[in-house]
Amino acid sequence: AKQQDLMMLDGFMMYLLSAAGDILNQEHTKVHQDMSQPLSHYFISSSHNTYLTRNQVGGSSSTEAYVRALRAGCRCVELDCWEGPDGEPVVYHGHTLTSKILFRDVIESIRDSAFEHFGVSLILGSVTSQAVHSLGFSMTAGSQPPWVLHQPLVPHSIAWGSGSPQPWGSQHSALAGEGVCSPLDWQMATRASLSPLPRWLPLQAKDASQVSPELSALVVYCQAVPFPGLAQALRHPQPCHVSSFSERKARKLIKEAGPALVRYNARQLSRVYPLGLKMNSANYNPQEMWNAGCQLVALNFQTPGYEMDLNAGRFLPNGRCGYVLKPPCLHSPPGEGSRRLALHIRVITAQQLPKLNRDKGSSIVDPFVRVEIHGVPADCAKQQTHHKLNNGFNPRWEETLRFQVRVPELALVRFVVEDYDSTSCNDFVGQFTLPLPSMRQGYRHIHLLSKDGASLAPATLFVHVRAKSL
Repeated sequence: AKQQDLMMLDGFMMYLLSAAGDILNQEHTKVHQDMSQPLSHYFISSSHNTYLTRNQVGGSSSTEAYVRALRAGCRCVELDCWEGPDGEPVVYHGHTLTSKILFRDVIESIRDSAFEHFGVSLILGSVTSQAVHSLGFSMTAGSQPPWVLHQPLVPHSIAWGSGSPQPWGSQHSALAGEGVCSPLDWQMATRASLSPLPRWLPLQAKDASQVSPELSALVVYCQAVPFPGLAQALRHPQPCHVSSFSERKARKLIKEAGPALVRYNARQLSRVYPLGLKMNSANYNPQEMWNAGCQLVALNFQTPGYEMDLNAGRFLPNGRCGYVLKPPCLHSPPGEGSRRLALHIRVITAQQLPKLNRDKGSSIVDPFVRVEIHGVPADCAKQQTHHKLNNGFNPRWEETLRFQVRVPELALVRFVVEDYDSTSCNDFVGQFTLPLPSMRQGYRHIHLLSKDGASLAPATLFVHVRAKSL
C-alpha cells in the first residue's frame, strides 16, 4: 500500500490516532506566542505550598513535590522557610505538624530540575526572616549562584510595560520580597552554568524584623507589597510590584470592581492563593481569577480534581512552558469585542476505556461523556450524552452537543467520561481539557487522562468538532 501511495484500514486508523488527528493544535505544542511582553501580560502556572504531598496540617513535605510541579510546567513555586536547628533554614507549613525538609535540599532540587525542559523565568516564593535568607546568598557564605539576578535587566521605570521583566531570553534570575517578614520571590530565567550552592554556615539568625542589606540588594523584580487598593494602584501603577489575595478577597474584588481589577492586572502582578482553612488542601476554581486577568493563580498541585484539570488545560499550549499570553482584552486598551462562536461537538465513539475495578472481571463501565465549557460566567455550561450499558471497549453515541461561546479566547473545553450509576455518584473514568483557541475542528481523537493527569492510553474519544462565528 505504501509503495502505491495507498492507505489501508489499519493505516487509516493509525493516522486518525496520530498527532495529525489529535484535537490539540500541534503548532501549540511548541512555544509559539510572543514571549517578549511584560510578565503582567501572561498567565503563569503557579503552585501553592509546593512542598506538600498531602494535606496542610499533618502531611509530608518532599523535594520530589517540587520536581513533579516543575516538570509539569509550573513556573511559580512556593517555599515556606523557617529557621531550623543550628540556624539552617527548613521548609514546611509553619505552625503545623507537616514534616520539614532542608532549604538547601529544596534549592538543589529546583536548581537541577527548574530548567530541565523549560527555559523560561521561574518565580519562587517563601516566608522567613531576611537574615536566614541572606545567610544562604551572602558573600560570606560563598558566591551567589549565577542564576540569581541582582540588578535590573532594564532601567527601572513605572511606565507602561517598562521596568517589568520578560519571561524569556534572560540568562539571569531575580529575587524579590513580600510581606512583613519579607517572604521572597525569585524570578529566574534560562539556566546558565550553575555553580555549587554555598556552604551553610552555623550562624545565629537575626530577628525577623531586622532588614538585611544583603537581601535587600537582591530585591529587583516582583517586589511583593500589601495591596494599596484599586484606586491608588490604578493612579500609580508599579510594574515591579505584586500583591497577594486569598481566594475570598479576590472574589470580593471581582464582584465589586471586576473591570477595575482587569485594568490593575494589565500593569502589575497579582497572586491568588487558597484559603488557609482548607485542611485537606482543596482548591478553588481558577477560571474566575483568570477571567479577571490575575496572573499567579496558585493551586495545590498535589490535590487532583477539576481545578487542576483546568490548570493543566490552561497551560497545555505554548509548549507547556507555564506562560500563556493573556488575550488582548485583558492587557491592552479596549478594542473590538470578542466574536461569538456556535460550537457543535458530535460525540461519536470511545475506545478501550479502562475498568475501574481491575480485581473484578465483570466491572465493565456504563460510560457517558460530558462536555463542559469553562470561561466567563455567561459561557459556563455543560451537556452530556446518554450512558451505554456494559461497553467500555467501543461504545457509540453519535450525539451532538451544542454551545454558544461569547468570549472564546478565555474558554476552556473539558471532556469528561464517567461511569453511570443509578444509585450513587458516578465514577470518574477519564478527562481531557484544552483551551478553545487550541482546539482543532473536524474529526478528532481525544487521548484521555487519569485523575492525576497521567495518560490512560489507549483510551480515547472520537469526536467531530465544528465552530462557526455568529
